[in-house]
Amino acid sequence: MFQLCSKSEYALLALIELALVYESNEPLQIREIASRQHIPDRYLEQLLANLRREGLVRSQRGAKGGYLLARAPWQVSMWDVCQAIQGEDNPEAEVPSPTLELTVVREGWQKAGAAAEKVLRTITLKDLLETRASQQTPLMYYI
Repeated sequence: MFQLCSKSEYALLALIELALVYESNEPLQIREIASRQHIPDRYLEQLLANLRREGLVRSQRGAKGGYLLARAPWQVSMWDVCQAIQGEDNPEAEVPSPTLELTVVREGWQKAGAAAEKVLRTITLKDLLETRASQQTPLMYYI
């Protein structure tokens, strides 16, 4: 059963930072991302390593090195990120003889997970950037 976790949230925050500089093709260093999003450096390093293995980010070595998005922001969905960080669903623990109630509850969780997956597949990093931009716009008051 799919569940959102803080790892995925932190990964999405890091990817938003990379998406913000995608057009400039300038890599961001871990400490820059960590500072902007208040993520511990070591933790972020592990997350970015997972994202790199899954093909969502790429690293660039050297003095001006760091991390870049491996795909365009409109090609990376929230689902892609969650799957890269959390992996495939873990099989549920086997219960020798599941009760009717447990079976019903699991069916409910499966439906909820399927609905969440459907939504997460439609929201891209580009969508998150657009939402961010719309919420940053200062309000104008007219008298």
